[in-house]
Amino acid sequence: MKTFNAKADEVERKWWIVDAAGQKVGRVATHVATILRGKNKAIYTPNVDTGDFVIVINTDKMELSGTKWQDKKYYSHTRFFGSMKEMTAAQAKEKDSTFIMHEAVRGMLPTNKLSRHVIAKMKAYTGAEHPHAAQKPALYTLPS
Repeated sequence: MKTFNAKADEVERKWWIVDAAGQKVGRVATHVATILRGKNKAIYTPNVDTGDFVIVINTDKMELSGTKWQDKKYYSHTRFFGSMKEMTAAQAKEKDSTFIMHEAVRGMLPTNKLSRHVIAKMKAYTGAEHPHAAQKPALYTLPS
């Protein structure tokens, strides 16, 4: 027997829609990260991008448990002295609710060069409309 190694140009990619309305951010992010990496496929290879494309809709209606809307903070720094900015989750939701989903999924991916290509396959939108209807995405139902 020989070990199977997937090749990047032979991977068949599908498009999935994940509805985040009424769902916890972390629960949605774990499933999205699994699909993006391709760990739900039998041909999963850690050093090859075998994952599918994911469209996350209704990010403005997702939930955080407890008091995380006020307690959770996102930090940014430009490496100049005194440039560190912090923003609560509630402020981030007002500004751009897709940012919260991107950060949650990015935190669940490994920190390597491949993860930059993997996170680029995730598209997040605040409402139910998205411009990817031509790809004929299938609805991914989250287990309850």
